[in-house]
Amino acid sequence: MTADLPPETDLERRLAAMTLKEKVSLLTGADAWSLVEVPAAGLRSLRLSDGPAGPRGTSFGPDSEPSLLFPNTTSLAATWDVDAVREAGELMGARAREMGLHVLLAPTVNLHRSPLGGRHFECFSEDPLLTARMAAPFVEGVQSAGVAVCVKHFVGNDSETERMSYDARIDERTLREVYLQPFEAAVREAGAWTVMAAYNGVNGRTMTENTALLTGLLKEEWGFDGVVISDWTAARSTEEPALAGLDLAMPGPIGPWGDALVAAVEEGRVPQALIDDKVLRILRLAARTGALEGVDAVPAPPVPDDVRSRLRDLAVRGTVLLRNDGILPLSPVRRLALVGPNAARLAAQGGGSANVRPEHVVSPLEGLRRALGDDTEITVHPGVFPRAKLDPLTAANDPETGEPGVRLRYLAEDGSVHSEEHKDPALWWFPLILDDAVAELSVQAVLELGASGDHRLSVLGAGEFTLLVPGREPMACSLLVENPDIGELALNPPSHTFVLPASAGSLPVEIRCRPQRDFPYPVALLGLGYAEPRGDDAAEFAAAVEAARAADVAVVVVGSDEYAETESVDRTSLVLPGGQDELVRAVCEANPRTVVVVNAGAPWLMPWADEPAALLWSWFPGQEGGDAIADVLTGTEPGGRLPTTFPTAEADAPVLSTKPEKGVLDYAEGGVIGYRAYAQAGTEPLFPFGYGLSYTAWKHLEARASGRVVEVEVRNSGDRAGREVVQAYLIADDEPPRLVGFAAVQAGPGETVTARIELTERALSRWTDDGWTPLPGPHRLRLGRSAADLRLEAEL
Repeated sequence: MTADLPPETDLERRLAAMTLKEKVSLLTGADAWSLVEVPAAGLRSLRLSDGPAGPRGTSFGPDSEPSLLFPNTTSLAATWDVDAVREAGELMGARAREMGLHVLLAPTVNLHRSPLGGRHFECFSEDPLLTARMAAPFVEGVQSAGVAVCVKHFVGNDSETERMSYDARIDERTLREVYLQPFEAAVREAGAWTVMAAYNGVNGRTMTENTALLTGLLKEEWGFDGVVISDWTAARSTEEPALAGLDLAMPGPIGPWGDALVAAVEEGRVPQALIDDKVLRILRLAARTGALEGVDAVPAPPVPDDVRSRLRDLAVRGTVLLRNDGILPLSPVRRLALVGPNAARLAAQGGGSANVRPEHVVSPLEGLRRALGDDTEITVHPGVFPRAKLDPLTAANDPETGEPGVRLRYLAEDGSVHSEEHKDPALWWFPLILDDAVAELSVQAVLELGASGDHRLSVLGAGEFTLLVPGREPMACSLLVENPDIGELALNPPSHTFVLPASAGSLPVEIRCRPQRDFPYPVALLGLGYAEPRGDDAAEFAAAVEAARAADVAVVVVGSDEYAETESVDRTSLVLPGGQDELVRAVCEANPRTVVVVNAGAPWLMPWADEPAALLWSWFPGQEGGDAIADVLTGTEPGGRLPTTFPTAEADAPVLSTKPEKGVLDYAEGGVIGYRAYAQAGTEPLFPFGYGLSYTAWKHLEARASGRVVEVEVRNSGDRAGREVVQAYLIADDEPPRLVGFAAVQAGPGETVTARIELTERALSRWTDDGWTPLPGPHRLRLGRSAADLRLEAEL
């Protein structure tokens, strides 16, 4: 259900009521997350929000509004279930509407070109068809609530290294068949209302100034009638983006348009008609999202009372069972050892602009306690400590008021207090606006220490830091950054950890910071993290292994977190950090009844994959993740299949490097990425694209083809109900297999069902110099359970 648009003549009447200056003012954000209102046109302020893991609201960081945290985008794709993804979109739309938002900056439909990509977790898949099939229902789901999606990042933004400036060189066929396919589905099939122009360039033109792609392709060829929004600060000039087809430059109020664009129109360098078209598009968006007076909005759907159970179910449906010797589902357990750095502290989401502040996150410990009951004794040992940053400091009081939090003072050069304020406990505060008279920041707090030993207190930000404790020598560190990019600093700040020996009780501390000041904006970031005392690394490792040896079953939860997988930086290695591989091997040796759960949004190497009795991949499962993991471990069918290939070794990945050469990122591999590249090279991955086990067994019996429809009979040959995903790959002599369709079925034990796969005309076409051209038949298909397990053949 979507709002009925008013007649175009009504929008034109509203346009005519605006002055040129009012029109241009509408084309730059009023601030970071909203647009100006124009009363003369009956236009209320539009509010925008990240993101792909759930709506965050119109603030960033610890001040953001608590919201719903969904499983990460790759987890949603791992369901291979269009209805599940549509449900996720509907729930996000309902929550965004409840928060008073008009535009959700999601979905991210860039591809998993390299497993090292920093925002891999934020994207659906390595395959364009699967990504397109997931993106379209997500768009429909969100927009059914009267909230616009913003499909991003258009286009070629498939890695983070030098993301602001690199030029992606992509040949036309690859661009059309691979990287544009998800955007086209979101726009032409699902009717997306906004699209985000990326930071990078494509084939020599930065995307915010890429006339061929923004106007020629998106607006003219695809008929897109919505708003093209710049990625934040991606619009860097006045005339070029205005002429190319960019409609809205974010954020504001500072930007390249404003008075400069007014002058460009008045002097004839930018046609008035282009400005009017941009404003009409924003008015159309406002009408669709309920921000235009006199136009009825879509009735706001309520966030359902059972939303937590729905998020939990989505996480279960995306969980992938990679190995199982029969230990799962777990039978009643008397003693269970829960081991690993992600065991008590689940990594529920990735980092960067997609980050959401949930009201709670269910840990695996909480989930297993609920699932197994009081009769099971559970011990918890992290074993290793790979996290790059500490948890936020929360056990602190403001020395002035005694309230939980800290006292932040802005100091002049002579040490006098320029201003001060109370801050709630949080990992970091951004932005801190700095007056020219401010030379230093002072954070004073009374730490409430629950134990004696070596406490760890970390600082985050850019500048010179000093930790002051009464009666002790000052401790100092320097955290200056070479690249003064304030956005990257906010998303991935440097940190330093001080080790502070102290007894239990109250301890007053002060942190002084002389902020780095060579940024384009007069702002600073400052943050504090904390970890309580613990044993040394060797002792903690040994305690975890001994606990596993003494238990009936060991569950090891390893993986990454929001610092290892995040916006603004690509990973440099696929090796799990911080001794996690050694921990898994030691626990498996100590207890053969070991289940390993990998809690990560993107592939990591698993050189020990054949050692545990069972191996489960949970992704970043969102706020209900601990319960979802426990559900699968204790018997709920794991519904997921891999939407990306897992390599055995880094050298096996067909595309690994994300580093541009002299500013150019050459997509020289063409459209042969992921599983197609493995097939072309004859390399066997650790786990192939489309792979995933069930708690039952399946037989693929027969395939029948008629027209563009393939029907596949499958039988549940096991003793429990289950779900199977049947995948169809096109086999051609001149190229590796390519996914052209899939269908999921459910069946009870012994039941035979039919999976019906409908292939589109586009799936059986190629881009040529003459445009989209159907491939000559007959078409040979192979069908099965994954890209490496194709059991049947059919011919169209």
